[in-house]
Amino acid sequence: MDGFTIGRLSRKSGVHIETIRFYEKSGLLPVPRRSDAGRRLYSPSDTARLTFIRRARELGFPLDVIRAMLGMNDHQMTCAEVHAEASRQLELVLEKIASLSALERRLGAILENCARTDTPDCAVIECLSA
Repeated sequence: MDGFTIGRLSRKSGVHIETIRFYEKSGLLPVPRRSDAGRRLYSPSDTARLTFIRRARELGFPLDVIRAMLGMNDHQMTCAEVHAEASRQLELVLEKIASLSALERRLGAILENCARTDTPDCAVIECLSA
């Protein structure tokens, strides 16, 4: 048998089986050939493609951008276009960091006012209720 199963592809790529099936349905991963018994059979190139998709998703790239990076649109993206997309993604990450930092400061300030007593009176509950 030439090729390997979806379970092995999952282990090799670090992508869950259901996610692999989703990527197949989305067209990001080609529909695999089938064994005589009807089992999906994958190749090393499928592993490499899936690893690329997983890493791009870990960096927060949306599926349409990943599709474009894989050259699945009308044209292959140039390095300058990929750089622009990565720069946009970095800006989004920086915005999220700023938002999380503000959230951290706010929650820290709320916790500073909490007396941590055994009574039902709680500054955290009061702040969240106000």
